[in-house]
Amino acid sequence: MASSNAQNEVYTSDAVLADTTFVNLKEYSKDFIYDMKYATEDNFLKAKVYDCAECFLRLKTVQALIEANKDFMKKGYKIKLYDCYRPLSIQKKMWEIVSNPEYVADPKKGSIHNRGGAVDISIVDAQGKEADMGTPFDFFGIQASHNYTKLSKEVLSNRKFLKKIMTKNGFSSFDSEWWHYNLKTGLKDKVSNQKWECD
Repeated sequence: MASSNAQNEVYTSDAVLADTTFVNLKEYSKDFIYDMKYATEDNFLKAKVYDCAECFLRLKTVQALIEANKDFMKKGYKIKLYDCYRPLSIQKKMWEIVSNPEYVADPKKGSIHNRGGAVDISIVDAQGKEADMGTPFDFFGIQASHNYTKLSKEVLSNRKFLKKIMTKNGFSSFDSEWWHYNLKTGLKDKVSNQKWECD
């Protein structure tokens, strides 16, 4: 039995998957916390736009994210996810609800979320308490910007810590949203409308 399992593992290893393949993060790591906001009504749209709370990303994004999470775990934290890959059909649905490019990317252009290379995240400590980042996720005021400094030392330190680990692992930050990170090598991938099954 063991040998056939080992054989199966060889065939399903990452070696045969292109790094742009869409995969489910939870199948690669159990070390993340999920609060997938768009699978609930607890978001700025006030609407549930995902059928289920899954975090799909391109394989290379998943690999980089796992490495970043290992760095956070060494310091007693874990990544908490708010949003991952967003199919283009969902982007269109969001645009119908809020047709404002300041808040929602125009689906005609698409965003890196539609390319499977972006994550919206925070970090939580060993007790599951979220680090204070100064504003909630999807807060659209100036206070959410990395460049805004009229915040407590704790908040500035938390944001700096988040940014440092993420950039070390191949991600770039988005100036106006402390929670948004793009995989640098994901910017050239195509906009996709990959669907996922809900269990």
